[in-house]
Amino acid sequence: MSVAKLRYALVAFISCCFCASVFAHGNVVAEGDRCLIQIGFYDAHFTIFQPQTRDHREFCEDIPDVTESVFVMEYLHDSLREVPVDFRIIRDRENRGRFVNWDDIKAIGDLTVDTVYYQPPITQQDGVFPILHHFDSPGDYIGIVTAAHPTKDLRYSAVFPFRVGDSDWGYWPLFILLLLIVQANYWVMGGGYSKWREKRRRVQEN
Repeated sequence: MSVAKLRYALVAFISCCFCASVFAHGNVVAEGDRCLIQIGFYDAHFTIFQPQTRDHREFCEDIPDVTESVFVMEYLHDSLREVPVDFRIIRDRENRGRFVNWDDIKAIGDLTVDTVYYQPPITQQDGVFPILHHFDSPGDYIGIVTAAHPTKDLRYSAVFPFRVGDSDWGYWPLFILLLLIVQANYWVMGGGYSKWREKRRRVQEN
């Protein structure tokens, strides 16, 4: 593979990874400049605030500070206003990561040990579901939202991973290093340095 093709393939791979990590964390996805949480067939706008340290700045999932955090769901379906909804936050002790799903949660069994916050099922007829929780330590967490069906004996769940505190760089340092290696290879082996020297020599002669 040529240097140019290698660079293109690497950039395309990084772009795909970036898009996957930014726009799809569990059941929280981007919708324009807002985030959407999908609970079965229900949808709700989803936002996290850290008013003590970040004023009115909005976050979708990862939050930068270990402090008081406000989770807000704004219902987009009228039927969601009529059913009980609960909200749970657990520590991701098993490092399930960004691709955690409901099957992973069911496999845990009893969630009590890992739970750091739990709001029992409540009905919010005004269509706004706010949660206030003060985090005591940084790390990886998983949010779990469960809602009932309006007429049937069914329950739907949404799962979303998020990080509190220090930034999760993931594989980005490795990707950046690979890009630098490819660029250096082009510069030295692909003739980039020689072309630069020749161009500089011509400028000096003129």
